[in-house]
Amino acid sequence: MKLKPICLAFALAFTAATAMPTLAAAPKAVVAAKATAYTSVEGITEYRLPNGLRVLLAPDASKPTTTVNVTYLVGSRHESYGETGMAHLLEHMVFKGTKDRGNIMQELSKRGMQFNGTTFYDRTNYFETFPASEDNLKWALEMEADRMVNSKVARVDLDTEFSVVRNEMEIGENNPFGVLWKQLSAATFDWHNYGHSTIGARSDVEGVKITNLQAFYRKFYQPDNAVLMVAGKFDAAKTLALIEKSFGVIAKPTRELSNTWTREAPRDGTREVTVRRVSDQQLAAVLYPTSAGSHADAAAVSALGEILGSSPNGRLYKKLVESKKAVSVGEITFQLAEPGYAMFLGIMSKDQNVADVKASLIETVEGLAQEPVTEAELKRAKTNLLNALEKTINDPQRLCVSMSESIALGDWRMFFIERDRIEALTVADVQRVAQNYFKADNRSYGQFLPVAKPDRAEIPAAPDVAKLVEGYKGRATVAAGETFDATAVNIDKRTEKLTLKNGAKVALLSKKTRGETVNGNLSLHFGDEKSLFGKVAVADLTADMLMRGSGKFTRAELDTKLGELKAKLRISGAGQNLNVSFDTVRANLPALLDLLREVLRAPTFPQSEFDLLVKENLTQIESGKNEPQAVATRAMGALKNSLYKKGDIRYQSSFNEAMEEYSTAKLDSVKDFYKTFYGANSAEFSLVGDFDAAEVKTKLATVLGDWNSPAKYVRVPSLNLNANGQANSIETPDKANAFYLASLPFELDDQSPDYPALRVANNILGGGIKSRLFNRLRQKEGISYGAGSSLSVPSLDKNAAVVLYAMYAPQNLAKLQTGVKEELALLVKDGVTAAELADAKQSIAQEGNIRRAQDPALAGNLRGQLYVGRSMAFDAEVEAKIAALTLDDVNAVIRKYVKPDSFAHFYVGDFAGAAKKAAAAK
Repeated sequence: MKLKPICLAFALAFTAATAMPTLAAAPKAVVAAKATAYTSVEGITEYRLPNGLRVLLAPDASKPTTTVNVTYLVGSRHESYGETGMAHLLEHMVFKGTKDRGNIMQELSKRGMQFNGTTFYDRTNYFETFPASEDNLKWALEMEADRMVNSKVARVDLDTEFSVVRNEMEIGENNPFGVLWKQLSAATFDWHNYGHSTIGARSDVEGVKITNLQAFYRKFYQPDNAVLMVAGKFDAAKTLALIEKSFGVIAKPTRELSNTWTREAPRDGTREVTVRRVSDQQLAAVLYPTSAGSHADAAAVSALGEILGSSPNGRLYKKLVESKKAVSVGEITFQLAEPGYAMFLGIMSKDQNVADVKASLIETVEGLAQEPVTEAELKRAKTNLLNALEKTINDPQRLCVSMSESIALGDWRMFFIERDRIEALTVADVQRVAQNYFKADNRSYGQFLPVAKPDRAEIPAAPDVAKLVEGYKGRATVAAGETFDATAVNIDKRTEKLTLKNGAKVALLSKKTRGETVNGNLSLHFGDEKSLFGKVAVADLTADMLMRGSGKFTRAELDTKLGELKAKLRISGAGQNLNVSFDTVRANLPALLDLLREVLRAPTFPQSEFDLLVKENLTQIESGKNEPQAVATRAMGALKNSLYKKGDIRYQSSFNEAMEEYSTAKLDSVKDFYKTFYGANSAEFSLVGDFDAAEVKTKLATVLGDWNSPAKYVRVPSLNLNANGQANSIETPDKANAFYLASLPFELDDQSPDYPALRVANNILGGGIKSRLFNRLRQKEGISYGAGSSLSVPSLDKNAAVVLYAMYAPQNLAKLQTGVKEELALLVKDGVTAAELADAKQSIAQEGNIRRAQDPALAGNLRGQLYVGRSMAFDAEVEAKIAALTLDDVNAVIRKYVKPDSFAHFYVGDFAGAAKKAAAAK
């Protein structure tokens, strides 16, 4: 398990209907100022405006999308006593709109833009990705400039936002790791705000004064405290002119910002903390304060994270997982503006020994003096870290958003300096850093133990980043790809389709991409209803075992080889299908295809790996027994069990049934399953990106074209489930957050004339940010962090369904039920409006444009089309039908299919506990 820092924030919106208090006056507007070129590194150019705004432009015409990202140098580190969570709360509030602009979240959704806002210790950022056009870019830049200084930040919006943020807190309280992380970091820092969770204390969020929040906004949301980045497809000169026009008129504020000055003293001994809550898994973690992310030591700390915490090559994996002391391990090495920390984690099932894991964690992390880092370990760590950075550089959207972290260190060029430092690392560097930070007196685990003589770690001060980056030039800009027209017509025109000797179908779309990247997708199909009966767990285990050893490679060696090839390979299986996806670069594609052949056709099925895999599955199943979302999902899935016998691949097992299936599975059964069913004569393969088509076709002849399954493939259909109105309440004790699911099945496939109108109806009901369910449960009532609906319509069967979902606190059950009931009734009674129809059409069209522009998604789409015998023309036809829909079309379909009384509802949470708390409060 590779853990990543959790940015505990997402966008939120609400339309105020009452008067709002007046904010302090924003800086007076000035005449638009011209930007001055400041520096340029590897294709990114920095400009500066007189008002202090820093502007980064990273044009890349190879992607038909543009990303705008604004980073404000304010996070939870800048909050004062009693104001924890203010930076995160403000992130929610600036989606509410400005004095001249409506609800920003709804406007973003209306335009079909991908967007988000996140808050962490040192920064807050807002980004939006959209199909490249001057109109979209102009709107995004003007919107960001407007909300920089003109956001409402009104009391009426804050009142509803409290409940949404509380629900977000409750979601975090359901997560064992999140709870442990929060308390462990709090025990580590005496004074610094890095010891506080970004989401803040519940009492601070609930008690914040609107005047304090407005003052915080006016202080930090200003051009001299922000960095604007635009990446992707755009005209640099025109974009800079737009920025000058929209941001250049904002005056430079007269206030001055001061640096934070709190620093922790060297540690005097081990600290420990214990958390006891209801759960079905155990965790043990060690945490060590380290240098600031801009310090030279940070690169070595990152490498140590890989050497110790990666799977399956890391030392902790070998020490804990391979010895069956734990089911998985993880690591986080924070790179922050001021001295931060590194954390290592072991996850166990209920029957494994925490004390053993604690001892092994400490022995492994702090034992590097006795067992020094090897050259091979450092090489592997550097390869993985540098591959990740290269993939970021090759993806304009990812690069644009990721730059927020480097900006938070003090300057965006730290991104490239960190890469250079990783490349230059030596074993001696890594060894010195490990021995300085990873020591007993610098450790937090969960207890405090006095010692006779403190062994303090010296934490260096953050360097002067301005001097550090002064004169930095970087290296040559990554080669850009072609300007690709991601329309359905052009995709079909550029896609070559063929059939291999054994019947496997292939779709190849070759194009020049940034960094010569390529994405692939493969599905194998096998067996029939009878031959697969009773083999659900075995089918899943067989697929998962493929990556755990082949004829030439162990699991660890496979992982290392993929790193060398700059590749990712993902394999999963269920029922009749094996699904494979991968990505790499042009030069390494032939070698990756050879490796794929090795993995698919020469698995070794080692017993030790099988034992680990079974344990992982059992732990995962068991951990879901008391998780509201997992319980609701299985309960709703069990509705179809009236159609199938236990053992059928379509049957939904209970938690206990699944535990039995996996615990009794044998390796010999997995080997037999592989020999009986695996082959590529019923398969589809797709490839999108930079590759030699002739070379690929030659390779595929031996990778897939001469491999046949002994068992004939006959597709198992999904039977139609009759709607059966019902309400089910399930208790999950001691869970702060509850989960709601509802399902309405009906007969329909995606060739039906009603399908386009149903897609629009779903978008309006709950398929987007502007949807009715989201607006009612989150925007207006503030009882849900996330709520909406989804529409599932198959191509080859007619078992369609609408699913409703919501997260909420158990004490808000009645409000949730009322809200859902009323919104469904209004939808059927009054239908949708012309404005809703127009917004839904635009949103669906923009989302389609973005999906076609993303190579991994496009590869999956082409593979799926091969299976059902279609081309992109089908998608274009559906989109054209959606564009032509009338109000009468949509409303007629709603009345035909949406039957509120026929939904099956599932409410899962600690409702008994909520009732007891409510009774005690009276």
